[in-house]
Amino acid sequence: MDPVRVLAGALTGFVVGMTGVGGGALMTPILLFLFGTAPLTAVGTDLWFAAITKLAVSGLHLRSKVIDWPIVAWLWMGSLPLSLLTVAWIASRPADPGIVVMVRGAIGVAVCLSALSLLFQSRLRPSADRAGTDAGMSSDSAPVAARTWRWERALTVATGALLGVLVTLTSVGAGALGAVCLYHLYPRRLTPARLVATDIAHAIPLALCAGVGHLAVSHVDGSLLRELLVGSIPAALAGAALSGRVPHAFLRTALGAMLLVVGLLMLGAAIR
Repeated sequence: MDPVRVLAGALTGFVVGMTGVGGGALMTPILLFLFGTAPLTAVGTDLWFAAITKLAVSGLHLRSKVIDWPIVAWLWMGSLPLSLLTVAWIASRPADPGIVVMVRGAIGVAVCLSALSLLFQSRLRPSADRAGTDAGMSSDSAPVAARTWRWERALTVATGALLGVLVTLTSVGAGALGAVCLYHLYPRRLTPARLVATDIAHAIPLALCAGVGHLAVSHVDGSLLRELLVGSIPAALAGAALSGRVPHAFLRTALGAMLLVVGLLMLGAAIR
């Protein structure tokens, strides 16, 4: 048992338990830079790590019955098929060195986007609330609502498709980026609690679907995954228990700043 791997799992698990996001964005760079894991193996291993760790702390959301299942279903319609297609595309090019270069660059972009979403999340909610309030002021509210719902469904499926490709390629973005998208798509429908629960309900099956695909093409390090989970599961439960006692704004800002630096470093390395 490698104590450094256990500690890395515990650190990431604690952040996931506290905030519900950051698992992929934090663990994938650790696997690449600290442990020297091959990019595709890092992605496949982290998908399983994130899914299992989030499952360990998801019981509260499932019991509270605040998940918006229709939204989750529309997200899955886009994300799960595109995830499988992305894995099939990667598997069809096993000896292509360009895939590795592309995955490294995509991880850097995804980490930067996740960092920015964490840094500016507090500003997004008020603007989304105003947009939702203004949208409801129409004399023809019923037809407008029907047209809006049709567009929302189409955009939700498209958002799911984008997340499916991004998460399968990089293991990053299901949490933080998914939450930002849902902020803007459903500003009035999703309260903060419903948004977090809905985002997690979508992210776990997506990570499992992508993880199964990567496992099928031997992109998962089982021994590394076991050691990471030894640290992450108890730490995630501890983080979830303490989440109400720590200012989330400070934690998200610190995590976002750190991830932005890491993402920019990864982009620089990919360009070179």
